[in-house]
Parts: sequence; C-alpha cells; structure tokens
Amino acid sequence: MTIQNKRIFASILFVLISFACVAQGIPGPTPPPPGPPPPVGFPIDGGLIYGMAFALFYGVKKLLLKRNN
Repeated sequence: MTIQNKRIFASILFVLISFACVAQGIPGPTPPPPGPPPPVGFPIDGGLIYGMAFALFYGVKKLLLKRNN
C-alpha cells in the first residue's frame, strides 16, 4: 500500500468517524421524577357501592318473583 493510498484511507475513516460522532446528538433534558404513590387505603368509589346495592335489590326481586310463581 502506498503512502497516497494510506492517506486516502485515513481521510475516509476520519470522515466516517466524524459522521458517527455527529449522529449521536445532544441528549435531551432529564425527565421529571415519578409522582408519589397513592395513599394507602384509597376509598372505594361511590359508584361501586351504588352498583352493589342495585345488584342486591335486583337479586332479591328476582328471588321473590321466582318464589311466587
């Protein structure tokens, strides 16, 4: 390999390494830390209680109607 070929080869490698370094980019800002966990013993939603009460009334009604027939 002649000196001229070595210089061309070194120049090509330098350019390719430069492209790889530029492609890394600048890192963005760090994300905010996660929020605190919900409190222990989180209350049950009111809609769930109303739904359970409705299901209980509906079940009792069905049982009473079935006994009468």
